[in-house]
Amino acid sequence: MIVVMKSLATPGEINAVVNQIETLGFQVHLSHGTERTIIGVVGDDRPLQNHNFEMLNGVEKVVRILQPFKLASRDFHPENTIVEVRGVQIGGPKLTIIAGPCAVESRSQILETAHAVKEAGADILRAGAYKPRTSPYTFQGIGEEGLELLAEAREATGLPIITEVMSPEAVPLVGQYTDIYQVGARNMQNFTLLQAVGKTRLPVFVKRGLSSTAQELLMAAEYVLSGGNHGVMVCERGIRTFETATRNTLDINAIPLLKQWTHLPVFADPSHGTGKWDLVAPIAKGCIAAGADGLIIEVHPRPEQALSDGAQSLKPERFVELMSDLRRLAAAVGRVL
Repeated sequence: MIVVMKSLATPGEINAVVNQIETLGFQVHLSHGTERTIIGVVGDDRPLQNHNFEMLNGVEKVVRILQPFKLASRDFHPENTIVEVRGVQIGGPKLTIIAGPCAVESRSQILETAHAVKEAGADILRAGAYKPRTSPYTFQGIGEEGLELLAEAREATGLPIITEVMSPEAVPLVGQYTDIYQVGARNMQNFTLLQAVGKTRLPVFVKRGLSSTAQELLMAAEYVLSGGNHGVMVCERGIRTFETATRNTLDINAIPLLKQWTHLPVFADPSHGTGKWDLVAPIAKGCIAAGADGLIIEVHPRPEQALSDGAQSLKPERFVELMSDLRRLAAAVGRVL
């Protein structure tokens, strides 16, 4: 439930409504817009059905929210959320490009890639220090050494870094190095992990699960938001369907749908969504045209030697070409890059 206050509602009238809701045992989320203040009731609000908040001074109307996600809902927070990371504003008019290799493999590899994507115009460096893999026999990442190398790459380039955290126990360690926690597709419904990052104040990037709905993705974001961490971004990265010609099926439908449902920044991952480097550029452009706030793209200086996801990684020169195309596309859809 949300209580919409009148445009001329006084601070005293707003506080009176907040106090009454809190007296009834509910938490409150305040959203101060340019014209109106919206008071969101956090929790199962069915016991409030018989409370006539419309009778309180300054209240314009009460709206029942049918979606199970509340804090992530655009009803709760009509204006787009802007997440700021080391001076990079995510979710505003400027598109945000996250780029880098699937995993940190060596010092030379991550530094070479970091400088390349920085020069091409990327905003944030991505790479995994810990890799959740389908097979226990494939490359699993180099652990804390990888985190240290990411921090060195940040120091060398000025790019903020994002890397995956795989368990609640790893949150403190990863948080010593990263600027953004990534919750990967296989952990989207690891609820204890979502609660753990929700208790931190580092931004959280939640990827859609392999067989999860768009609503379930926002419910995962809701876990983080309900912990008090409001720096949340969500990412469409492709889902598992009957199609085998590509690694996944990137659900471009989900991008405008999520933009309707949520105020959180919405990203797309054309690398995992296709699994083929030569499909990354056209799908990346389609995602921006559909309204995505940013992209996360895998870039590797020598994809043929990559220890993971080489087939979907762009070489630096191809990433430069894509960034040039995206700048023109951004202008056409009213964004900047």
